[in-house]
Amino acid sequence: MQTNTKNTFRLSVITLAIMNVTAVVSLRGLATEAVYGPTSAFYYLFAAIVFLIPTAMVAAELAAMFSSKQGGVFRWVGEAFGARVGFLAIWLQWIQSTIWYPTVLTFGAVSIAYIGFNPAADASLASNRLFTLVVVLAIYWAATIISLRGLGWVGKVSKWGGIIGTIIPAALLIVLGVIYLLTGGHNNMDMHQSFFPNLTNLDNLVLASSIFLFYAGMEMMGIHVMEVDNPKRNYPRAIIIGSLVTVLIFVLGTFSLGFIIPTKDISLTQTLLIGFDNYFKYFHISWAGPVIAIALVFGVLAGVLTWVAGPSKGIFTVGRAGYLPPFFQRTNSRGVQRNILLVQGCIVTLLSLLFVVMPSVQSFYQILSQLTVLLYLIMYMLMFSAAITLRYKLPKMERPFRLGKGNWLMWLLGGMGFCGALLAFVLSFIPPSQIAVGSKSVWFAVLIIGALLVVVIPFIIYSARKPSWKAADADFEKFEWEK
Repeated sequence: MQTNTKNTFRLSVITLAIMNVTAVVSLRGLATEAVYGPTSAFYYLFAAIVFLIPTAMVAAELAAMFSSKQGGVFRWVGEAFGARVGFLAIWLQWIQSTIWYPTVLTFGAVSIAYIGFNPAADASLASNRLFTLVVVLAIYWAATIISLRGLGWVGKVSKWGGIIGTIIPAALLIVLGVIYLLTGGHNNMDMHQSFFPNLTNLDNLVLASSIFLFYAGMEMMGIHVMEVDNPKRNYPRAIIIGSLVTVLIFVLGTFSLGFIIPTKDISLTQTLLIGFDNYFKYFHISWAGPVIAIALVFGVLAGVLTWVAGPSKGIFTVGRAGYLPPFFQRTNSRGVQRNILLVQGCIVTLLSLLFVVMPSVQSFYQILSQLTVLLYLIMYMLMFSAAITLRYKLPKMERPFRLGKGNWLMWLLGGMGFCGALLAFVLSFIPPSQIAVGSKSVWFAVLIIGALLVVVIPFIIYSARKPSWKAADADFEKFEWEK
């Protein structure tokens, strides 16, 4: 069945902003930076300046510039460097999210484990690999089923799931932290630590480098730019609102966790739930633990749902223009990219089965996280360099949302974003000292071979494409250089 490119459902500024926050903010990441104490504020602010702000602003210009054309990052990079490189960019955006799902869903499994009323039993269940596997697959396939219902369902579930499962828990965590300190609670965070990090130990920077990807996802909303009312004005507004809320949640939420949990007790997968439990015990409202755990599950579902619907739609749209075989272009009765979602689900299922063979959930969690970091950062470097290139390749094209009158601001933000992404890319190869990842040879092999394999595949697909791959009713507009 052919897709229907027209969609009567429109995304409001607030809905899109919340979808941005939901896609970008994952409270699971707070524990990662809490181990750094006050230094975490430096990492958040540094990453916001050199990565989040450039990403949000550059993506806003590109999305508004091509607001009437499909393709998202494929369009942006393809206009600058050609369709082959553009296809690599949209491929990386899609495949990295596919590899990333098991890592974020691990947090969902932990949240479900803490729904019980016995902390010891909950912690034991959260560490059970079989339980984690079952929950990961259950939440992922639930998100896929919702995605198959269409953008209307995705928008509503993402909006309310984001409010209930991300924004409200984040606000509650911050408020609890403030009240805890004001009422004389013991501050477990070493406030004597320096705001600036010790750059002499590169091992300690590995987990910190992943903070760049905490801010990733703002550009993904470019896929939905055609579903926004007055996109030239409202899309940039939604991006800016989402960025501000994101920074506040990360900085204040991380400190709140550090207040209640000693650094030595911080775990990447369980700390957030333990932090909430500790706060609830302090305030004598332990019954709220299971409630917040259920809410966090909704947040995970909303976050995964936003990603399931976004990149898969992007590569589907590009595929219909002749870049993917007809099998991947098939849709359901609602015009949703059915086959791509099902193939994506099979990949996620296979990756999730690795839980059975990895030495620990945490090591699996970390190595997959680092691989997604590498892949996504390649795409970001392409995006930033494309934005700068287009200032010279298409100087007269209308830019409803433009960074500065000349090119200096684009050079500043685009260059800063590129350098920030490159720095994080290099650091991502260093095994973290805080986590037992097993053999370093295996660590490097998985990252290097995995990244090379993923990058080569889209070039093979591009070279194998045939004229018959293009859908008869595809309305994908030509690149400017093709006219």
